[in-house]
Parts: sequence; structure tokens; C-alpha cells
Amino acid sequence: MSLTDQELVKQIQVEHSSTAFSQLVERYQLKVLRICKGFVSQMADAEDITQDVFIEVLRSIGSFRGESQFSTWIYRIAVNKSINFINKKKRERIFQSIEGFFHKGSEIVYNLSDEGQFAADKALGINETRALLKRALNGLPENQRIAFVLAKYQDLSYKEIAEVMGLSLSAVESLLFRAKSNLQKSILEKNRVPNTSFSK
Repeated sequence: MSLTDQELVKQIQVEHSSTAFSQLVERYQLKVLRICKGFVSQMADAEDITQDVFIEVLRSIGSFRGESQFSTWIYRIAVNKSINFINKKKRERIFQSIEGFFHKGSEIVYNLSDEGQFAADKALGINETRALLKRALNGLPENQRIAFVLAKYQDLSYKEIAEVMGLSLSAVESLLFRAKSNLQKSILEKNRVPNTSFSK
């Protein structure tokens, strides 16, 4: 019979059990990874953030008092780590753009066969679609993005999202409604075909 989260946490806090911690990692690793991947584009980045989440869990678990579900606590850490990662990347891009004024970038040229070009174009189309969705998601206000990621990538209930974000159920419902509306509006605007007809 497998132990509950609370029992595993207690073993870690009292006995410093590495076995109990390994069981928690195994239980939550993919769930945390899905949340992190909802915020970032690259799987490697999501994996790095996930590792940071469990380092933080191990470091802070002594202060966990069980006032909320363990899942709520670790999902909140995952969200915070993901947001911090995004903000750090934004600062790095600003710095790199400043550096760009003083350094000339190198240019890479690819020579592709017709078949290779077709495969590349197809892959580009898929990547562009994913990039469009990711840009639209990243363009949402922070609370809308968090609520949408928790609902879409972790399939949390409104009640669970409310607990993770420290909000009321009605606030979560409103955030998700606005997030979906804003995503739809953003994607439609980016795919809008210009009207080339002439009025008489």
C-alpha cells in the first residue's frame, strides 16, 4: 500500500528519508514538468525548471505544515519558478539586444534539396503554429496565463486552481474566461487576412 503525500512528507521531515523524497519526485515529476512546459517553449528549459522545483521542495519541506495539500504547495512552487525563469530570460534578451548594437552577428546559410526544403517548410509550419500559440499565451496578463496553464496543462479543477493561486472560485472562472477570450482574439488578429476588395 503506497503512502500518502502527508506520510511521505512526515518521513522526510522527521527521518530525512531519501526514499520518501524519491517517491514524491516520482509521483509529481511529470505533473510539475507539464506545468513548467506550459510556460516555456523548450522542453530542456522545462526540465531545468522542474529540477529547480524539486531542489526548492527539498530545501523548504521542513517549513511545510500541511495547511494546504502538498500538491497545491508544489504546484505553487512550479508556477513561481516558471515565472521567475521567464522574467530572467526577458532580462537576458534585453542585455543581448544591447550587446547586439556593438557586435555583428554571423550569418548561416542552408542549402537544401527540394525534398529537404519541403520537409523544412512543413516543420516550419508546425513550429510557427506552436510559436503563435506560445506568443499568444505569453501575451496574457500573468494571472490569466497562470490560471490557463494550470487548467490546460495540468487539468486542475477550478477549486484546485483557486487554492494554488490563493483566489476565489469566481475569480478563477473570470480569469479563465478572459484568458480564453484574449487567446482567441490574439490568434484571430495574427491570422487575419487583409481585405483587398475595393468599394465602388
